[in-house]
Amino acid sequence: MVRVALVGLAAGLLGGMFGVGGGILIVPALTIVLGFEHRLAHGTSLAAILPIAGASLMTYWAAGNVDWPVALWISVGAIAGAVAGTRLLQVISKRALTIAFVIVMLATAVRLFIPTEGTERDALTVLAAIGLLGVGVLSGTLAGLLGVGGGVIMVPAMVVLFGMPSVVAKGTSVAVIIPTSIMGTIRNRAVANADVRVGAVIGLAGVVSAVAGSLIADRMSDPVSNALFAVLLIVVALRQLNTLRGQRTVAA
Repeated sequence: MVRVALVGLAAGLLGGMFGVGGGILIVPALTIVLGFEHRLAHGTSLAAILPIAGASLMTYWAAGNVDWPVALWISVGAIAGAVAGTRLLQVISKRALTIAFVIVMLATAVRLFIPTEGTERDALTVLAAIGLLGVGVLSGTLAGLLGVGGGVIMVPAMVVLFGMPSVVAKGTSVAVIIPTSIMGTIRNRAVANADVRVGAVIGLAGVVSAVAGSLIADRMSDPVSNALFAVLLIVVALRQLNTLRGQRTVAA
């Protein structure tokens, strides 16, 4: 439980700093450090994300860094996507799941090295609302399938496609992560793909550090924030690839 709590502290700090749920760290930690099977790790991660995202949201909201209309439209799509993602989790192989997770992390790392800066979004039109629904479906599917909050999709999409400031995109992202993680956890529990006790320890341990991370995000420059997060993603992706290579060696 001490190791589990330390995972929660680290995940909460990352979640608060970068507007993600922390699953990008929780899933590898559960599989590599605690020996969880991938499907169980993904489902447990989604359960742990809820309190972390909640703590982050309160801090971002207090600073006025949440765009609620955007959050509403993305949430509608994200809930539907979470249902689809948890269904896919039952039929996709462990190897395919690991490869998909690594691809997402590396793609996100590359994107973070590309300078992007939003100023303010335009008024929401019907076309923009449809685009936000699409972002929600994609991020929700990613959440249900990979056990992450979906912020790795939402934050860059809001900055690049909708011209939102980075800190507001992060705050809006954690607002969407809450209903997404609830839906995904409910569905994962129904098929025994979530260890709620471990998830609760990780989530509660991450609450304090999530607040600290959110406060740091409000003061950190975008280039520094993005570079640090990109390096972290690359390290975790390489570690996952090494684990996958080890599994192939054993099988051979």
